Amino acid sequence: MLRFFGRGSAFADEHNSAFFVNGTDLILIDCSMTAFCKIKKEDLSSISNIYILITHTHGDHISGIAMLIDYEFFVKHIPVTVIAPSGQVREEIAWYLKNIEGCGDSWYSLTVADRLKTDWFTAAIPTEHSPELSGKCFGYALTIDHTPVVYTGDTHIVEPYLPYLKPGTILYMEVSAHKSDVHLFAPEVKDFINDMISKDIKVYLMHLDDEDFIRKTLEDTKAKFAPLYKGEELRMEDDSRNVLGNIYDISDKLYKEMCSNKENDHATLFKYLTELGKAIVGADRASFWKWDTRKNTLWTQSATGVDKIVIPDTTGLVGKALRLGEVVVTNDPYNDPDFNADVDKKTGYVTKSVLVMPVADIYGKFIGAFQLINKLSGDGKFDAIEDTRKLSLPALICGIALESETFLEDSHHDKLTKLKNRMGFYNDFSRRFNKFLEPGCDRPLSMFICDIDKFKRVNDTYGHNAGDDVLSFTAGLIGSFCGEKESCYRWGGEEFIMIMEDTDLAGAAAKAEEVRKAVEASEISADGNLIHCTVSFGCRQFDPSMTIEENISVADGHLYTAKESGRNRVVC
Repeated sequence: MLRFFGRGSAFADEHNSAFFVNGTDLILIDCSMTAFCKIKKEDLSSISNIYILITHTHGDHISGIAMLIDYEFFVKHIPVTVIAPSGQVREEIAWYLKNIEGCGDSWYSLTVADRLKTDWFTAAIPTEHSPELSGKCFGYALTIDHTPVVYTGDTHIVEPYLPYLKPGTILYMEVSAHKSDVHLFAPEVKDFINDMISKDIKVYLMHLDDEDFIRKTLEDTKAKFAPLYKGEELRMEDDSRNVLGNIYDISDKLYKEMCSNKENDHATLFKYLTELGKAIVGADRASFWKWDTRKNTLWTQSATGVDKIVIPDTTGLVGKALRLGEVVVTNDPYNDPDFNADVDKKTGYVTKSVLVMPVADIYGKFIGAFQLINKLSGDGKFDAIEDTRKLSLPALICGIALESETFLEDSHHDKLTKLKNRMGFYNDFSRRFNKFLEPGCDRPLSMFICDIDKFKRVNDTYGHNAGDDVLSFTAGLIGSFCGEKESCYRWGGEEFIMIMEDTDLAGAAAKAEEVRKAVEASEISADGNLIHCTVSFGCRQFDPSMTIEENISVADGHLYTAKESGRNRVVC
């Protein structure tokens, strides 16, 4: 995270200036003379580039920039790039460095924040400070060690930062012990800090003008003072310590999530484990793919920027890894015939390197895959041996979790028809459909229950194998009529149920009629015989004042009427 050369305001001994290291890049947020004096004493042999993000042009924030440029150009020979938050600030900095400080144009680079193409920069955030800096004072949204960071700079408002403050974010905010029109006054931001911390946002305080007063005023919050730099070498923290910290953080989140009274599923576990895998190998993205052998597809919900990706299990690098049963690495994906570039074309993302690690159950059967995209550290290439070794623990846990989920899924499905069974029905109702029956919900929920007419005659005439074929065919046909808002189940024997979201009774009857006609028109190949069957239907729009079982009983009564009045019909 950020460390500070100084966290004081304009009249402090050490002015506010922060930094972090990304690979071999040193990124400064402002550069006071305090910062320059400390940097000058450090071993910069591991640093290849220095970037300076400017929040605004007051002297206590930029007084060390020119000295740093001179020192790096003439002594250390490390390129310095100064980053202005806007075009107007860029012009002022250019004038200042040339006319006041005498820096040659060739000694450094000067650019604007919105032209940055780095993994650590998110946005420059316009804010308000003193009147003379109107339109020229900014904070920043960054990504450091795979964690979103918001840095306010000097300001007297918090509103511009709110869109960037999500759970898991780290907020570095300025706080003053003196009430004024240009800074955030400690007593007035106490409620805001408590609110942020309650939303799982860590808060660090900086630009402090009276630490004793601020500490006393905010002592009953969980906000901390920004961590001061204590003379460590300016290089990325030891990998093992960094990874271990990530493991602790992610494990803590997972433990608290699973111990909460919220309804959880394996998706939560996969989410945190993919976060862990991404942190361990230093990747930009991570996703966990599940192999749906019923539908012969691979799918994931963990890929950044896309809600859900579904692909045939015979395609892509994930499919290749599962077919071969081994780790697949490509550091030139666009020239790899197995790489599927459709998502990149859709989202504009650029994939540079990919590692796919197949995941097996305890019997050695592959059931999913762990995928990492775009390694950020080193040369940007994945190592099939070293990175796989690092990923073995989260991949193992993912495999155990997926196996557990597979057992659960199997218990919710009927083996013959592949439809969900009665247990799956009640599980789905509690998770998806109950909300339609809650007070105040004006969205209709409907169903039909259907039964294959004279099914016993099929078994008696053609045998049970033929009967199984008829059941499988009918189940598949009913399932083919399910859209995103419909779900079908084998209720038992030759009975099936379809639940329809946002559908009234007329809509349910229309759907049932479509299915009825399709079954009637079908010729079923059953154990070497060609059989024609019909199906009867009972429909019902759910009444929220009745239980699930009572609603189904009403629909079942209509089905009984359909049977008694001639079969092969829909009754509402």
